[in-house]
Amino acid sequence: QVQLVESGGGLVQAGGSLRLSCATSGRTFSRNPMGWFRQAPGKEREFVATINWSGGSAYYADSVKDRFTISRENARNTVYLQMNSLKPEDTAVYYCNTRAGGLDYWGQGTQVTVSS
Repeated sequence: QVQLVESGGGLVQAGGSLRLSCATSGRTFSRNPMGWFRQAPGKEREFVATINWSGGSAYYADSVKDRFTISRENARNTVYLQMNSLKPEDTAVYYCNTRAGGLDYWGQGTQVTVSS
């Protein structure tokens, strides 16, 4: 059974940092791009960042560029999202995502709350 499990969310003050992790199991995604999305209350899920299979290329939403960094360790089947200089508007449930074999895989999400 394929699973993506996020962790690392929590409550942090504005300006603080958090590091999210997404561990995959059930199959290897080492040759697939991985991404992070987020969904704030009352809003649609939105793209945050994506990284290619090797970790050599990454793309970010304008709203998080220069503050967030996506990375991956294929040997650990894990992708990370380092979030710095957090803002209240970053408050959301953060989801890990990948696509393989024409299917989208999602984790259950981890809550990030940034207080002002």
